[in-house]
Amino acid sequence: MELRRGKKRKVLINITSLIDVLFLLLIFFMVSATFLSQPAINLELPSAEHADVVRQKPLVVHVDQLGRIYLNDEPLDRMLLGDALEQRLRDVEDKAVVLKADSRVSHGSVIGVLDIIKGAGVTRLIVSTRPEE
Repeated sequence: MELRRGKKRKVLINITSLIDVLFLLLIFFMVSATFLSQPAINLELPSAEHADVVRQKPLVVHVDQLGRIYLNDEPLDRMLLGDALEQRLRDVEDKAVVLKADSRVSHGSVIGVLDIIKGAGVTRLIVSTRPEE
């Protein structure tokens, strides 16, 4: 007696739903991941015991150890800071500016920058610090 051998069936594994789930997981982790944008400016922020956390993207003025001024990571001359702030504040509803001054910079330099910032029409000034350790 002779048995017929049929063609071997190829086994197909449908992985479409697996790929869909993997893409959904990838999108979920990309959207929910938190990325902190730290500038390339090396600052040592002063510490504060009673600091509030601010969750917004206002304009940021940096003053480094040597007294150089940066507006949103762009180097800027002290004389041009007021005009640049006024120009950028026109497009912003919340006229807030974050000041990040190095703890080693002189007090007079920081006060001078504060005066320029207030003169530009800023209504809300946030001085950035780090938590007390």
